[in-house]
Amino acid sequence: MHISREGKFIRTDIWREGEYLDLWSIPHLLSGITLALAMHFLGFAAIPTFVVAFLIFVTYEMFEVIVKIEETRMNRILDVVVGMVSFMPTFLFAARLNISQALALLAVVGITNAVLSSIGWWESQKAAVFEKKLRAEITEQKIAMRRRRSERKRRRRERRAKKFL
Repeated sequence: MHISREGKFIRTDIWREGEYLDLWSIPHLLSGITLALAMHFLGFAAIPTFVVAFLIFVTYEMFEVIVKIEETRMNRILDVVVGMVSFMPTFLFAARLNISQALALLAVVGITNAVLSSIGWWESQKAAVFEKKLRAEITEQKIAMRRRRSERKRRRRERRAKKFL
């Protein structure tokens, strides 16, 4: 992790936001599967369920905008696409599973999704703390450089003043 010359914080960890797809695409994929299995138990028809799922994925991306998660527009679009791409076949396939199979799959995928999302969130929080420390350190260095520069200028002026006396 570093700060560019323009002052932009650049994350280099594996949980950083990508331009198109990133590691966060896996939780989006798993969310699609989890949502499809959960909605399968509600017994709605396919088309209304697809619409509701789409609206849920879009709403989640809007929530990410509100909480200021920085992503490219294409990444946000692909997050919804990935969710829907995993949702649709899973919802259709779930009809072929018996209740115990569907519940077991829901539990495994849901827990995996929760664990991965928690790890990613925790890593993002660590990165935010690191960014704050890095920015504070850079600010301190800038202040120290300004003080040294001012001190050098002051000493130069004093030396010049002594030469004229």
